[in-house]
Amino acid sequence: MKAVYNKYILNFKQPGGTSRGILRSKETYFLRITDPTSLGIGECALFRGLSADDVPNYEEKLRWLCDNIHLNRGILLDSLLEFPSIQFGLEQALLSLKSKNTFELFPSEFTKGNDAIPINGLIWMGDKLFMQKQIKEKLANGFTTIKLKIGAIDFATEIDLLKSIRKEFNEREIALRVDANGAFQPEDALEKLKVLSEFDLHSIEQPIKPNHWEEMAELCKTSPLAIALDEELIGVFELKDKENLIQTIQPQYLILKPSLIGGYLGTESWIEMAEKNNIGWWITSALESNIGLNAIAQFTYKLKTKIPQGLGTGSLFTNNIHSPLMVKNGKLYYRNNDKNYDWSNYQKLFK
Repeated sequence: MKAVYNKYILNFKQPGGTSRGILRSKETYFLRITDPTSLGIGECALFRGLSADDVPNYEEKLRWLCDNIHLNRGILLDSLLEFPSIQFGLEQALLSLKSKNTFELFPSEFTKGNDAIPINGLIWMGDKLFMQKQIKEKLANGFTTIKLKIGAIDFATEIDLLKSIRKEFNEREIALRVDANGAFQPEDALEKLKVLSEFDLHSIEQPIKPNHWEEMAELCKTSPLAIALDEELIGVFELKDKENLIQTIQPQYLILKPSLIGGYLGTESWIEMAEKNNIGWWITSALESNIGLNAIAQFTYKLKTKIPQGLGTGSLFTNNIHSPLMVKNGKLYYRNNDKNYDWSNYQKLFK
């Protein structure tokens, strides 16, 4: 068995605004494993400035993996504990290698094109007109759950946006999620959550920056609005540390991003812990290419969750590869029989 990796830069069609700044490109890595008869593909979706494995020796660890691909899967994954995006890329590639179809990792009614995954429509940060335009597009495309990134423009303008949505649609017609990406200060976060709760929001992701456990625990206890942990989970590798985080903060929801929390195994460990503690959860992609997104979507469907998930379609990038993934009426579909959307041009990712 042999393995190689290749760095690839995904370019945004339009700069994406977050509370951490404007994104114009996204670095990622593709892992290819071959044996005499099969090919396996996986994506190691490093997220600069966010991933716990955004470290100087990232490519060195990828080279180590390629040199030692003959080792037992368990040994490799344990050795990559602090490199969750590489763990996930390896999991994908090994499943792909064993599959009859390189890109069908979890055969199901979803990959047959017979069923779909409900998802939320993502609204990127920007000025008021830009965000209003996105909201109208999502509603026209049949979304019943919308997620707005907040924290980059002034709070009053963001409140006006929410107010304008609620004037037209109540909470039974449109569920609203907001994601602050840690933009609020601990001292005024509760007051902002009280204001936000007036608009019947489903939840808010990461109102304050991670690693402020006591402040976050107090918010989860006193907030009138349900709180979901996102960045808080990044870099928490050991089971005992995960349990400590859950018991200390006691959030209402967890946001699970396989590329950032250790792939399938890491995600499953968080789900098991969440369900043991009566905490809700959903899965979200993290700007992967269509290789990684495909792997996340198939896994998500396997979990049989009914609430809208945070999955995209890779349509943000100019140089992504075509895939069978398609959004229709607020759901993610896999066009299994559409030959215009096969994976035949994946080779360009390895040039």
